[in-house]
Amino acid sequence: MPLRHVLLALAVVAIWGSNFVVIKYALHVMPPMLLAALRFALAFVPACFFLPRPAVHWRNLAAYGLFVAVGQFGLLYLAMGHEISPGLASLVIQTQVFFTLLLAVRLAGERVQASQWLGLALAVVGIAIIVMHTDGTTTPLGLAMVLAAALSWACGNLVGKRAGPVNMLAYIVWSSAFAVPPLLVLAWFVDGPQQIAAALANADAGTWAAVLWQTVGNTLFGYGCWVWLLARHPAGRIVPIALLVPVFGMGASSLLLNETLPAWKLVAAALVLGGLAINLFGPRLLRLRPGPAKP
Repeated sequence: MPLRHVLLALAVVAIWGSNFVVIKYALHVMPPMLLAALRFALAFVPACFFLPRPAVHWRNLAAYGLFVAVGQFGLLYLAMGHEISPGLASLVIQTQVFFTLLLAVRLAGERVQASQWLGLALAVVGIAIIVMHTDGTTTPLGLAMVLAAALSWACGNLVGKRAGPVNMLAYIVWSSAFAVPPLLVLAWFVDGPQQIAAALANADAGTWAAVLWQTVGNTLFGYGCWVWLLARHPAGRIVPIALLVPVFGMGASSLLLNETLPAWKLVAAALVLGGLAINLFGPRLLRLRPGPAKP
Protein backbone atom coordinates (compact mmCIF):
# COMPACT_ATOMS: atom_id res chain seq x y z
CA MET A 1 0.00 0.00 0.00
CA PRO A 2 1.51 3.40 -0.96
CA LEU A 3 2.68 5.59 1.89
CA ARG A 4 0.20 8.33 1.00
CA HIS A 5 -2.67 5.85 1.38
CA VAL A 6 -1.34 4.77 4.78
CA LEU A 7 -1.14 8.41 5.84
CA LEU A 8 -4.67 9.03 4.59
CA ALA A 9 -6.00 6.08 6.61
CA LEU A 10 -4.16 7.37 9.70
CA ALA A 11 -5.64 10.83 9.13
CA VAL A 12 -9.15 9.35 9.06
CA VAL A 13 -8.76 7.40 12.31
CA ALA A 14 -7.10 10.43 13.93
CA ILE A 15 -10.14 12.51 12.98
CA TRP A 16 -12.54 9.84 14.23
CA GLY A 17 -10.65 9.46 17.51
CA SER A 18 -10.08 13.14 18.27
CA ASN A 19 -13.70 13.89 17.38
CA PHE A 20 -14.72 12.76 20.87
CA VAL A 21 -12.97 15.87 22.21
CA VAL A 22 -14.78 18.00 19.62
CA ILE A 23 -18.11 16.47 20.69
CA LYS A 24 -17.38 17.38 24.31
CA TYR A 25 -16.55 20.93 23.26
CA ALA A 26 -19.81 21.29 21.33
CA LEU A 27 -21.82 19.84 24.23
CA HIS A 28 -20.74 22.77 26.43
CA VAL A 29 -23.22 24.86 24.43
CA MET A 30 -25.38 22.49 22.38
CA PRO A 31 -27.69 20.04 24.19
CA PRO A 32 -27.16 16.42 23.07
CA MET A 33 -30.21 15.76 20.91
CA LEU A 34 -30.01 19.15 19.19
CA LEU A 35 -26.35 18.48 18.39
CA ALA A 36 -27.24 15.09 16.90
CA ALA A 37 -30.11 16.59 14.87
CA LEU A 38 -27.86 19.33 13.47
CA ARG A 39 -25.13 16.84 12.64
CA PHE A 40 -27.37 14.63 10.52
CA ALA A 41 -29.34 17.49 9.00
CA LEU A 42 -26.08 18.92 7.69
CA ALA A 43 -25.00 15.45 6.60
CA PHE A 44 -28.08 15.23 4.39
CA VAL A 45 -28.12 18.75 2.98
CA PRO A 46 -26.37 19.70 0.72
CA ALA A 47 -24.75 16.28 0.06
CA CYS A 48 -28.06 14.85 -1.16
CA PHE A 49 -27.84 17.12 -4.22
CA PHE A 50 -24.53 15.55 -5.27
CA LEU A 51 -24.98 11.91 -4.23
CA PRO A 52 -27.89 9.99 -5.76
CA ARG A 53 -30.09 7.96 -3.46
CA PRO A 54 -28.78 4.37 -3.30
CA ALA A 55 -31.01 1.68 -4.81
CA VAL A 56 -32.24 0.20 -1.52
CA HIS A 57 -35.71 0.13 0.02
CA TRP A 58 -36.61 3.17 2.10
CA ARG A 59 -37.29 0.91 5.11
CA ASN A 60 -33.65 -0.15 5.07
CA LEU A 61 -32.46 3.47 4.93
CA ALA A 62 -34.86 4.43 7.72
CA ALA A 63 -33.75 1.54 9.95
CA TYR A 64 -30.08 2.41 9.46
CA GLY A 65 -30.74 6.07 10.22
CA LEU A 66 -32.66 5.23 13.39
CA PHE A 67 -30.10 2.75 14.69
CA VAL A 68 -26.97 4.75 13.90
CA ALA A 69 -28.05 8.38 14.14
CA VAL A 70 -30.69 8.15 16.87
CA GLY A 71 -29.57 5.06 18.78
CA GLN A 72 -25.80 5.28 18.48
CA PHE A 73 -25.10 9.00 18.42
CA GLY A 74 -28.14 10.11 20.39
CA LEU A 75 -27.16 7.89 23.32
CA LEU A 76 -23.45 8.65 22.89
CA TYR A 77 -24.03 12.41 23.03
CA LEU A 78 -26.33 12.04 26.03
CA ALA A 79 -23.71 10.02 27.88
CA MET A 80 -20.88 12.38 26.97
CA GLY A 81 -22.82 15.32 28.33
CA HIS A 82 -22.06 14.50 31.97
CA GLU A 83 -21.79 10.73 32.40
CA ILE A 84 -18.56 9.56 30.71
CA SER A 85 -15.22 11.03 29.70
CA PRO A 86 -14.41 11.38 25.97
CA GLY A 87 -11.43 9.01 26.16
CA LEU A 88 -13.37 6.16 27.72
CA ALA A 89 -16.31 6.82 25.40
CA SER A 90 -14.02 6.36 22.39
CA LEU A 91 -12.91 3.02 23.84
CA VAL A 92 -16.21 1.57 25.05
CA ILE A 93 -18.08 2.38 21.82
CA GLN A 94 -15.74 -0.04 20.01
CA THR A 95 -17.54 -2.92 21.72
CA GLN A 96 -19.92 -2.64 18.77
CA VAL A 97 -17.61 -5.20 17.14
CA PHE A 98 -18.61 -7.83 19.69
CA PHE A 99 -22.28 -6.88 19.64
CA THR A 100 -22.21 -7.24 15.86
CA LEU A 101 -20.63 -10.66 16.25
CA LEU A 102 -23.21 -11.85 18.79
CA LEU A 103 -26.13 -10.50 16.76
CA ALA A 104 -24.80 -12.24 13.65
CA VAL A 105 -24.72 -15.49 15.62
CA ARG A 106 -28.23 -15.00 16.94
CA LEU A 107 -29.93 -13.67 13.81
CA ALA A 108 -27.89 -15.00 10.91
CA GLY A 109 -26.64 -18.27 12.39
CA GLU A 110 -23.00 -17.39 11.85
CA ARG A 111 -20.42 -19.52 13.65
CA VAL A 112 -17.98 -18.06 16.17
CA GLN A 113 -14.45 -19.39 16.44
CA ALA A 114 -12.66 -19.99 19.72
CA SER A 115 -10.34 -17.03 19.15
CA GLN A 116 -13.34 -14.70 18.86
CA TRP A 117 -14.76 -15.94 22.16
CA LEU A 118 -11.34 -15.26 23.70
CA GLY A 119 -11.37 -11.74 22.31
CA LEU A 120 -14.87 -11.17 23.71
CA ALA A 121 -13.78 -12.46 27.13
CA LEU A 122 -10.82 -10.06 27.23
CA ALA A 123 -13.04 -7.13 26.29
CA VAL A 124 -15.57 -8.06 29.00
CA VAL A 125 -12.78 -8.07 31.59
CA GLY A 126 -11.71 -4.63 30.36
CA ILE A 127 -15.24 -3.27 30.68
CA ALA A 128 -15.51 -4.83 34.16
CA ILE A 129 -12.39 -2.91 35.22
CA ILE A 130 -14.01 0.32 34.02
CA VAL A 131 -17.17 -0.52 36.01
CA MET A 132 -15.10 -1.01 39.17
CA HIS A 133 -13.45 2.39 38.73
CA THR A 134 -16.39 4.62 37.82
CA ASP A 135 -15.98 8.06 39.39
CA GLY A 136 -17.12 11.62 38.86
CA THR A 137 -16.03 11.66 35.21
CA THR A 138 -17.53 8.27 34.34
CA THR A 139 -20.65 6.82 35.94
CA PRO A 140 -22.32 3.41 35.64
CA LEU A 141 -25.20 5.14 33.82
CA GLY A 142 -22.80 6.69 31.31
CA LEU A 143 -21.09 3.36 30.72
CA ALA A 144 -24.46 1.64 30.22
CA MET A 145 -25.56 4.32 27.76
CA VAL A 146 -22.41 3.98 25.65
CA LEU A 147 -22.77 0.19 25.65
CA ALA A 148 -26.35 0.66 24.47
CA ALA A 149 -25.06 3.02 21.78
CA ALA A 150 -22.58 0.32 20.71
CA LEU A 151 -25.43 -2.21 20.53
CA SER A 152 -27.44 0.18 18.36
CA TRP A 153 -24.39 0.64 16.12
CA ALA A 154 -24.14 -3.14 15.80
CA CYS A 155 -27.80 -3.31 14.75
CA GLY A 156 -27.06 -0.66 12.16
CA ASN A 157 -24.14 -2.75 10.90
CA LEU A 158 -26.46 -5.68 10.22
CA VAL A 159 -29.02 -3.44 8.53
CA GLY A 160 -26.27 -1.95 6.37
CA LYS A 161 -25.05 -5.41 5.45
CA ARG A 162 -28.51 -6.28 4.16
CA ALA A 163 -28.39 -3.25 1.87
CA GLY A 164 -25.82 -5.05 -0.26
CA PRO A 165 -23.00 -3.46 -2.29
CA VAL A 166 -24.01 0.21 -2.37
CA ASN A 167 -22.14 3.50 -2.25
CA MET A 168 -21.72 3.66 1.53
CA LEU A 169 -21.21 7.42 1.67
CA ALA A 170 -24.47 7.99 -0.26
CA TYR A 171 -26.13 5.40 1.98
CA ILE A 172 -25.11 7.31 5.12
CA VAL A 173 -26.17 10.66 3.61
CA TRP A 174 -29.65 9.48 2.58
CA SER A 175 -30.27 7.51 5.76
CA SER A 176 -29.65 10.76 7.65
CA ALA A 177 -32.90 12.14 6.20
CA PHE A 178 -34.83 9.58 8.26
CA ALA A 179 -32.88 10.41 11.42
CA VAL A 180 -33.49 14.15 11.58
CA PRO A 181 -37.28 14.19 12.35
CA PRO A 182 -37.09 11.81 15.36
CA LEU A 183 -33.98 13.61 16.62
CA LEU A 184 -35.79 16.94 16.46
CA VAL A 185 -38.74 15.45 18.37
CA LEU A 186 -36.37 14.04 20.99
CA ALA A 187 -34.58 17.38 21.20
CA TRP A 188 -37.90 19.09 21.93
CA PHE A 189 -38.81 16.69 24.73
CA VAL A 190 -35.36 15.78 26.11
CA ASP A 191 -33.46 19.05 25.71
CA GLY A 192 -36.48 21.32 25.98
CA PRO A 193 -37.43 24.38 23.88
CA GLN A 194 -35.80 26.82 26.29
CA GLN A 195 -32.45 25.03 26.23
CA ILE A 196 -32.63 24.73 22.43
CA ALA A 197 -33.32 28.45 22.04
CA ALA A 198 -30.53 29.36 24.46
CA ALA A 199 -28.05 27.10 22.69
CA LEU A 200 -28.84 28.56 19.26
CA ALA A 201 -28.58 32.10 20.66
CA ASN A 202 -25.30 31.50 22.51
CA ALA A 203 -23.51 29.36 19.92
CA ASP A 204 -20.35 31.12 18.73
CA ALA A 205 -18.12 30.42 15.74
CA GLY A 206 -16.23 27.72 17.64
CA THR A 207 -19.43 25.88 18.50
CA TRP A 208 -20.67 25.94 14.91
CA ALA A 209 -17.24 24.80 13.72
CA ALA A 210 -17.52 21.83 16.08
CA VAL A 211 -20.99 21.06 14.72
CA LEU A 212 -19.76 21.26 11.13
CA TRP A 213 -16.79 19.08 11.98
CA GLN A 214 -19.21 16.29 12.94
CA THR A 215 -20.51 16.36 9.38
CA VAL A 216 -17.64 17.50 7.17
CA GLY A 217 -14.76 15.91 9.04
CA ASN A 218 -16.30 12.68 10.27
CA THR A 219 -19.01 11.83 7.79
CA LEU A 220 -18.13 13.31 4.42
CA PHE A 221 -14.33 13.31 4.61
CA GLY A 222 -13.89 10.39 7.03
CA TYR A 223 -16.32 7.90 5.53
CA GLY A 224 -15.63 9.13 2.01
CA CYS A 225 -11.88 8.47 2.33
CA TRP A 226 -12.45 5.18 4.15
CA VAL A 227 -14.73 3.87 1.42
CA TRP A 228 -12.24 5.11 -1.20
CA LEU A 229 -9.42 3.18 0.50
CA LEU A 230 -11.51 0.02 0.88
CA ALA A 231 -12.27 0.14 -2.84
CA ARG A 232 -8.54 0.09 -3.64
CA HIS A 233 -7.07 -2.25 -1.02
CA PRO A 234 -8.05 -5.51 0.68
CA ALA A 235 -10.18 -4.94 3.77
CA GLY A 236 -7.60 -6.84 5.82
CA ARG A 237 -5.10 -4.03 5.22
CA ILE A 238 -7.45 -1.14 5.95
CA VAL A 239 -9.83 -2.27 8.70
CA PRO A 240 -7.13 -3.04 11.34
CA ILE A 241 -6.04 0.62 11.26
CA ALA A 242 -9.41 1.47 12.88
CA LEU A 243 -8.07 -0.11 16.08
CA LEU A 244 -6.17 3.15 16.55
CA VAL A 245 -9.38 5.19 16.98
CA PRO A 246 -9.47 4.73 20.80
CA VAL A 247 -5.74 5.43 20.95
CA PHE A 248 -6.27 8.80 19.30
CA GLY A 249 -9.43 9.33 21.35
CA MET A 250 -7.79 8.72 24.71
CA GLY A 251 -4.64 10.57 23.68
CA ALA A 252 -6.53 13.66 22.52
CA SER A 253 -8.71 13.66 25.63
CA SER A 254 -5.64 13.45 27.85
CA LEU A 255 -3.76 16.14 25.93
CA LEU A 256 -6.57 18.63 25.37
CA LEU A 257 -8.97 17.98 28.26
CA ASN A 258 -6.48 16.77 30.88
CA GLU A 259 -8.23 13.41 31.20
CA THR A 260 -6.07 11.32 33.48
CA LEU A 261 -4.73 7.97 32.31
CA PRO A 262 -4.15 5.94 35.49
CA ALA A 263 -2.87 2.37 35.33
CA TRP A 264 -6.36 0.82 35.58
CA LYS A 265 -7.56 2.79 32.55
CA LEU A 266 -4.55 1.74 30.49
CA VAL A 267 -5.05 -1.90 31.50
CA ALA A 268 -8.74 -1.73 30.58
CA ALA A 269 -7.84 -0.15 27.23
CA ALA A 270 -5.23 -2.84 26.57
CA LEU A 271 -7.76 -5.60 27.32
CA VAL A 272 -10.50 -4.14 25.13
CA LEU A 273 -8.14 -3.35 22.25
CA GLY A 274 -6.46 -6.74 22.66
CA GLY A 275 -9.86 -8.40 22.45
CA LEU A 276 -10.69 -6.41 19.33
CA ALA A 277 -7.37 -7.39 17.74
CA ILE A 278 -7.88 -11.08 18.54
CA ASN A 279 -11.41 -10.92 17.13
CA LEU A 280 -10.06 -9.34 13.95
CA PHE A 281 -6.88 -11.34 13.40
CA GLY A 282 -7.59 -14.61 15.22
CA PRO A 283 -9.79 -16.32 12.61
CA ARG A 284 -7.43 -15.25 9.82
CA LEU A 285 -4.38 -16.62 11.62
CA LEU A 286 -6.16 -19.92 12.26
CA ARG A 287 -6.92 -20.22 8.54
CA LEU A 288 -3.26 -19.65 7.78
CA ARG A 289 -2.06 -22.23 10.32
CA PRO A 290 -0.53 -25.19 8.49
CA GLY A 291 -2.44 -28.43 8.75
CA PRO A 292 -0.97 -31.79 9.74
CA ALA A 293 1.80 -33.03 7.51
CA LYS A 294 0.78 -35.61 4.96
CA PRO A 295 2.41 -39.02 5.37
